[in-house]
Amino acid sequence: MTLEILTADLLTPFQHGFFTRRGGASSGVFEGLNCGLGSTDQREAVLLNRQRVAEAMDVPEQALMAVHQIHSPDVVTVQTAGDTRPKADAMVTRERGIALSILTADCQPVLFADPHAQVVGAAHAGWRGTLDGVLEATVNAMVDLGARASDIVAVIGPSISQRAYEVGPEFVEGFISQSAEYEQFFTQGTDDRHLFNLPALGLEKLRSAGVGAAHWINHCTYSDPSRFYSFRRATHAKEADYGRLISCIRL
Repeated sequence: MTLEILTADLLTPFQHGFFTRRGGASSGVFEGLNCGLGSTDQREAVLLNRQRVAEAMDVPEQALMAVHQIHSPDVVTVQTAGDTRPKADAMVTRERGIALSILTADCQPVLFADPHAQVVGAAHAGWRGTLDGVLEATVNAMVDLGARASDIVAVIGPSISQRAYEVGPEFVEGFISQSAEYEQFFTQGTDDRHLFNLPALGLEKLRSAGVGAAHWINHCTYSDPSRFYSFRRATHAKEADYGRLISCIRL
């Protein structure tokens, strides 16, 4: 099966892709294009999957750059290709021939581009990283490389939707304690549960950072098991582990 790569008009003409799980070498609960070296999948299968992604992005494997994601607001600037994976949750670059990649399985993969300054970025934005400012930090890091916030476009890839993201009252209270405005991202669920709108929070954070345009690709990872991995779905199914989706952008 060939790879399935979702793209966004907003990021054209930059080469980019939100890769689904289709077309990979992994099997079992990881069936498809699992690109997570931190998973318990067979390492050979993951490396083959990553090789296929590098080929699709027209870069050598060592130029498919990644970070060791820790749910932080930390951003690294990539200047050369290599096999280092610094602890951070976003990357920016103005170097050609380098593909920035992010792994997710419900969290938001966010790809950024400034077509005028020729600067790109990629961020892993779960609820904690989004709340702590990883998206704003990515915009700032791009500005440090010569971009203008108003020229930056950003697209949120496949992530968990509000209808599938049930949380408890303590989760809601943690948000509201920071700002009453965060109440808009929750709707009432069953009993004391609430439904959290992570993509809406991401879009609000991007707009507050001053980007010129931003949108969500409108695919829910939880609700489409044939195309996407989902940490929450795997947890509900009591599966031992789960695959990781990859999203990439390059100059």
